[in-house]
Amino acid sequence: MDKPLIVITGPTASGKTSLAVDLAEKFNGEIICADSRTVYRGLDIGTAKPTESDKKRAPHWGLDLVNPGDYFSVADFKKYADNKIEEIRSRNHIPFLVGGTGLYIDAVIFDYKFGKVADLTKREALNKLTLTELRDYCKNNNIALPENDKNKRYLVRNIERNDTNLLKKDCPIKNTIIIGILTDRALLRTRIEGRSEQLFKDGAVEEASIMGEKFGWDNEALKGNIYPLAHQYLLGKITLDDMISKYSIIDWRLAKRQLTWMKRNKFIKWLNLDDAKIYISTRLAKLV
Repeated sequence: MDKPLIVITGPTASGKTSLAVDLAEKFNGEIICADSRTVYRGLDIGTAKPTESDKKRAPHWGLDLVNPGDYFSVADFKKYADNKIEEIRSRNHIPFLVGGTGLYIDAVIFDYKFGKVADLTKREALNKLTLTELRDYCKNNNIALPENDKNKRYLVRNIERNDTNLLKKDCPIKNTIIIGILTDRALLRTRIEGRSEQLFKDGAVEEASIMGEKFGWDNEALKGNIYPLAHQYLLGKITLDDMISKYSIIDWRLAKRQLTWMKRNKFIKWLNLDDAKIYISTRLAKLV
């Protein structure tokens, strides 16, 4: 029998990455990162990619797949992840799908089947709409907003997915263990604030400056997350303290959007970090 697919999801800063690394190291696993931000090369510090130490402890996949601005859809991720899961199992290792991008997770565990190619004429028309108009379009057409509803590209792709006759399973694919990391809201807020400060200490502004010069600040990949704030700081429009504070708020709002998306999935078993470690370890120990 194939090794199970272990899915660990949860909001940003919930501790899912460290848990996955601990478990993958112990049970001969390999990690597939399900994060729409970490697929971009060069955006390392600002997207909080796994550290070199983490990658030495367990193999990581799904990182640095495309350059900033290159097209990479949920369909692309699903195809990539499916192939990696098969490869990992062929090595008799355990695949771990880990991340906070709920759509990426859902695409794999509910085996999304994508229909026709997007209408390029409609895409051009959608790209001419403002963020507010795109959000209104979603609401008026009963389309769930993406996790990052301030990114025009995400909104356009979200609308396009609704138009491609998406097919998906009602239940998760077989042999899958799905865990969501349950975190006290006050503790999560504290972790987010602490991580915000750490990112800037680690060189997020310097990274943003390099990537902005290389790819341009209008690049879609640089319009979200930490990068617009770093640009404002580099232009002298905000202070360092303002930048850290504003980024904490952005990340907190992201966490709330992620939770809203994930809570709709009734198949996620929600546990705190300690209980999740015990639960998954117990399940995997029976396979050894």
